[in-house]
Amino acid sequence: MLQFYLSLLLAGIVCFLLHFGSQYRIASLLRRRHPNEWKIISEADGEPTNAIRTWMRLQLALRSPVLPALEDNAVTRWRMTWRYSLWAAWLCWFGALAVQYTAR
Repeated sequence: MLQFYLSLLLAGIVCFLLHFGSQYRIASLLRRRHPNEWKIISEADGEPTNAIRTWMRLQLALRSPVLPALEDNAVTRWRMTWRYSLWAAWLCWFGALAVQYTAR
């Protein structure tokens, strides 16, 4: 039971890291393969934005249907990883909490 609990915790951590790492991978792919689209995310009114504003604009782009419209398989794959890894992480963590609750 302890191994199952620890594996759920570890899987949750891995999925959270995958969720945040996929954002950086998408940004890297957009910078390299689609510089005009990346310019829309990283600039506001023709001037570069700060890191927090760029991150917020990237979050909006990730939630919008714009990235699949690029028809870039790598970007779409990483977007799907970004989208579902967070759900998997929370499921693992809630599963670990359930195991902890039932073990009392």
